[in-house]
Amino acid sequence: MRAILTSLMAFFLSLLAGMISAQWLAVATNAAEEFILVFASVPLLAIVFGVVFLLPQIIAGTRSSIDRVGKWSLAVLVVLAAVLLGLELWAVAGDMAKFKADLPIIGLVLPGVAILVVDWLFVRWRIGAPRVEFGRNGKVL
Repeated sequence: MRAILTSLMAFFLSLLAGMISAQWLAVATNAAEEFILVFASVPLLAIVFGVVFLLPQIIAGTRSSIDRVGKWSLAVLVVLAAVLLGLELWAVAGDMAKFKADLPIIGLVLPGVAILVVDWLFVRWRIGAPRVEFGRNGKVL
């Protein structure tokens, strides 16, 4: 039950962080309709990362498993950002003026990073530090 409540709280906190970062990006880039997709993807990303971080809590329940999931998820987001930038550069055929105009497409990835970091930190904090016991096989002598 603790894992489910932790994931639920992480979901709401990461949803808030994702929406704030998407809103900030939209205002900073003076974006209009291109951010509709970004705002639609934020709840989806929060659900996906909530499930992704729920599984290691239920299966292993250790900080190392949470860290491993967080690092792999961050790597996937970095690769996704590189692929999006590469596809955008390919689509405009090297015209840097069009590329700079279409750069807010990276807004799809940055709220995802905010969601990932909030989920990762909250779940890692709730898992707690490993308890060290003394003696042979963890038994007190």
